[in-house]
Amino acid sequence: MGFDRRLVQYFDWGLMLLVIVLGAIGLVALYSAVTAGADIAQKILFTKQLIWYGAGLAAMVFFFLFSYKSLEKWADIIYGGCVFLLVVVLLFGKVTGGSQRWLLVGPISVQPSEIAKVAVIIILARYYSKYANERGFSFRGLINPIILTAIPFVLIVKQPDLGTAMVILLIAATMTLFVKIERRTLIYILSFGILSGPMVWYFLKGYQKQRILTFLNPDRDPLGAGYHIIQSKIGIGSGYISGRGFLKGTQNALSFLPEQHTDFIFSVLAEEWGFMGASVLLLMFLFFIVWGLNIAANCRDNFGTILAVGITTLIMWQVLINIGMVMGLMPVVGVTLPFISYGGSSIVTMMICAGILLNISMRRFQFEK
Repeated sequence: MGFDRRLVQYFDWGLMLLVIVLGAIGLVALYSAVTAGADIAQKILFTKQLIWYGAGLAAMVFFFLFSYKSLEKWADIIYGGCVFLLVVVLLFGKVTGGSQRWLLVGPISVQPSEIAKVAVIIILARYYSKYANERGFSFRGLINPIILTAIPFVLIVKQPDLGTAMVILLIAATMTLFVKIERRTLIYILSFGILSGPMVWYFLKGYQKQRILTFLNPDRDPLGAGYHIIQSKIGIGSGYISGRGFLKGTQNALSFLPEQHTDFIFSVLAEEWGFMGASVLLLMFLFFIVWGLNIAANCRDNFGTILAVGITTLIMWQVLINIGMVMGLMPVVGVTLPFISYGGSSIVTMMICAGILLNISMRRFQFEK
């Protein structure tokens, strides 16, 4: 079979450009976050991020070269492979900061929980596209999706990485609501979720409870658990309308802001570029989300539609949680800002997501009636 020229004709250059611009903004923000201080070790992180972006671009290209329908065929292997890696992490993973989340592959640290988010989306998209109906799913029909979500959720919670586990749960819930469930089943699930709240609190670790209590009142421990949120809000507020200017953020330069290159990089950007710069970034994320939902709406294949919704949902929830976290609107749970925060596994995963969306968009004509 020869090359189909319509693949070039239907290629989504707009989405491609949006991803590249978001990546460029991320590199600029990271450069400021790691070079404003005097820590030489941190300055190397910018070079590493450039390498990870190169790997991410290669991964993005790879994931739109073949038809996304192949992901439906390989869903079991992709999901099983990710679960296997999550188990390996718990047995042999690298421990950093009290968490066991990384696998060492030579000189490279890989975080399997990042790609597990995509694996869950793929396996749920295949299941829902196969069994969706007009009435919606009953509780019995949701048993398999619950199990498929619960396995990586539990393995990631045990690392512990509550933020990533929560993102997986939110993605699964959003995809389930999209394909529709019976009203009675929805009431049962919501009732169970509300009643199980005290039980969830009981099983949370001490530092996780502390983060929630600090979210409710950051001033209860301003030099301890509340320090991150307080300094983050100071940084965002000090940017005013137009910001202090590139490399002129005091919270970052004086090392008042912890984790400024990962979870709290939005605070660095907001202080230097102000309300206007932060608003531009948020608008770009909004465009990305709307673009992804538009791709889902124009797809004539059920698997492609649900897959696009899942990928877009992943981006949406991570943006909402990260921005809410750094602004003190949500507890600090360690969720990165897509395409912006430092992190090899995170960047490659986001680029894979972009590649899958490009794949679905450029092949929509293959399933037109």
